[in-house]
Amino acid sequence: MSVSVKIGKGNAYKNAARKRRAIRVRKRVTGTEVRPRLVVTRSNRHMVAQVIDDAKGHTLASASTLDVSIRGTEGDKTELAKKVGSLVAERAKAAGVETVVFDRAGNRYAGRIAALADAAREAGLDF
Repeated sequence: MSVSVKIGKGNAYKNAARKRRAIRVRKRVTGTEVRPRLVVTRSNRHMVAQVIDDAKGHTLASASTLDVSIRGTEGDKTELAKKVGSLVAERAKAAGVETVVFDRAGNRYAGRIAALADAAREAGLDF
């Protein structure tokens, strides 16, 4: 299966490379009913984390920096990512999820992505 990503000018090279990495990761990472997928979406300003059951196509739990409980808090983007990680772990545990598969969506496992994952692990989510 070959997938092509159109490359343009400027930041498009970086975005195209991230999309290629995301496609490569998604070929191997799928969420099941027993072990759903924790996918992280990162923009320059916000973070979104969702626990998804790919077999049914349902989102079991989600959290983001746009949530009311996180939106007005102080701290840099890494601190907000930690709060999102702990919040999505709490919501996933409330939905009955104990273990997940981590999908970093082509982003490097560093900085805010790693902070979110570490906070989710500390809150009791296994992956």
